[in-house]
Amino acid sequence: MAQTLIQNTKSKVKKPKRFQVLLLNDDYTTMDFVVEVLMRFFSKNEEAAQAIMLKIHLEGEGICGVYPHDIAQTKVSQVIDFARKEEQPLMCVIRELKA
Repeated sequence: MAQTLIQNTKSKVKKPKRFQVLLLNDDYTTMDFVVEVLMRFFSKNEEAAQAIMLKIHLEGEGICGVYPHDIAQTKVSQVIDFARKEEQPLMCVIRELKA
């Protein structure tokens, strides 16, 4: 009886929703600054950061990572705070990852 109860409880646990963190292109933020942000806040190596930066530049946005909501929101806040401190208009947003 106890074993059945434990199994039923485990099966009801849902995986948390996941969210993409995206950087958006603008006409003012330097490419070097975008690469720095990707390396500093998303632990990208220089090659990966360059590739994402080019995608942002060419397509208007680029995915920096996928996280649970709280972590994604923290990343967005950190990036925007850093960008404003450095007088850059870079925008960072989250988008729910569809299953």
